Amino acid sequence: MRITVIEHEAEAGLGYLGGWLGVACDVVRPYLGEAMPERAADGLIVLGGAAAAWEDERSPWQPATRDLLRRAVDEATPTLAICLGAQLLTMACGGTVERGAGGLEVGACEVVALPAAASDRLLSGVGAAVAIQYHQDAMTRLPDGAVPLMTGSAYPNQAYRLGEAAWAVQFHPEATPEIFASWTAESDLEAAEELNAEVKAAESRLIATWRPVAQAFADVVRAAARPSA
Repeated sequence: MRITVIEHEAEAGLGYLGGWLGVACDVVRPYLGEAMPERAADGLIVLGGAAAAWEDERSPWQPATRDLLRRAVDEATPTLAICLGAQLLTMACGGTVERGAGGLEVGACEVVALPAAASDRLLSGVGAAVAIQYHQDAMTRLPDGAVPLMTGSAYPNQAYRLGEAAWAVQFHPEATPEIFASWTAESDLEAAEELNAEVKAAESRLIATWRPVAQAFADVVRAAARPSA
């Protein structure tokens, strides 16, 4: 059993997920020239990146990523799409992604579960929680049939489920404080040190909230890959 992982840049890797999933991951790095698969293995994770979901000239593998995501939804392959990955999933399945009117959402920010999350296979244990954010684009219209699962004060569409087994999250459950600090180091944020400190202070809460979600996703992958009797 294996999970296909699409990594858009070296600075936005699996992070915490690499240790939490307990499932072998095949990381594809198209920015290094590695070929995009036509289909995922038993599961699919699409990570974040600095490009906008519509900037195909900047990241020319994005059309193939959208095709991969669309096929995964159609075939009910367990899928977790994170930040840029979530936006690519949204576009691939008919939703809209735009530059966010609220500007950059960054740091340790509160996200809140919506009623549908109570029965969701991944997010049923999450209420109000802290998540790492680093985005300025927003999913402004979700694909038809999407079930909104989490919201936030700056941007309402923070997580949704599509089809039987695809989840999109605008935030970064995979990001460690060290990964977040590497992002701010490459930015011109005046409050970078303060933001880094806030994320570091939230580390135990981040782990307590998002590790069970990652493990629940791994369970979905295992269940889908198990041969029927």
